[in-house]
Amino acid sequence: MSEPSKAAVLFSEPLAPRRSRLQESWRLLKENRLACVGLIIFVLFFCIAIGGRILTSGTKPVFDPALVRLQEKLRPPFSEPNLETLLPEEIPALHVYVCGTDDLGRDVFARMLQGAWVSLTVGFVAVGIAVMIGIFMGGIAGYFGQHYPFIDTLIMRFVDIMLCFPSFFLILTVVALLPASMYNIMIIIGLTSWMGTTRFVRAEFLSLREQDFVTAARALGLNHARIIFRHMIPNAVAPVLVSATIGIASAILTEAGLSFLGFGVPPPHATWGNILSSGKDFIFDAPWLTFIPGFSILIVVLAFNLFGEGLRDILNPKLRERY
Repeated sequence: MSEPSKAAVLFSEPLAPRRSRLQESWRLLKENRLACVGLIIFVLFFCIAIGGRILTSGTKPVFDPALVRLQEKLRPPFSEPNLETLLPEEIPALHVYVCGTDDLGRDVFARMLQGAWVSLTVGFVAVGIAVMIGIFMGGIAGYFGQHYPFIDTLIMRFVDIMLCFPSFFLILTVVALLPASMYNIMIIIGLTSWMGTTRFVRAEFLSLREQDFVTAARALGLNHARIIFRHMIPNAVAPVLVSATIGIASAILTEAGLSFLGFGVPPPHATWGNILSSGKDFIFDAPWLTFIPGFSILIVVLAFNLFGEGLRDILNPKLRERY
């Protein structure tokens, strides 16, 4: 008998199982070490923020960020409280000041826990508002711009006008005119940061509306809303995820800047920005009041940016084609 041909041997061998899209994305993420570090820090920050919300809220919180202990002011990190001078309800839960105390004797660790929840809430809600507006405006401009060019022109010129204003100073002006509130901060940041998402979604819609599946949907008589929300938005969401991830970092940084200047979330809520602001007057006597919130902001913002860059690589179809 003759030997089997190479083609027969090749086709007789079992093929490697095809990876799902989720498995392929996870493999690409593991190859990007910086993105993995960003993801780990993001998950850790999320857990700390949720835990901080639970431990610092209620009538008798485990960690009270507003409890004043004047006799314990400006204590360094990992110092033990003087139990003889404190009332039973003033004794810290850990019996040690992990991050020290501020000029009013408040536990900085408890205030950092509360500030983590505020930063997480502001970041996600503000970006959620911006993404919803961006998808709506970008989808209308990209889908209807072919038949109604004035709609595309009107929306994009409005985007250009919004981009001409320095966003931080625009936020600062609006915040100065409105009552101080965490909700106002979230809404204002969201209403002034949707322009980038609008451009991304519009560009994706301009490409998708010429695809065969959109043409087939139109031929079947589907209405515009079904075509947009059922068929086009799921295929245009990739760049939006990258923009949203990096936008959360920008929102956290903006809130910290506003709180540092005294226009952010009002007391008694503690934020990383107002902890940093109150610590600047004691930078030589109590440097931990500046370094702890400053490095926390740096690490969290850097983690979101690294994870966003990793998402951009994962969602890049050219990178997938190499494997």
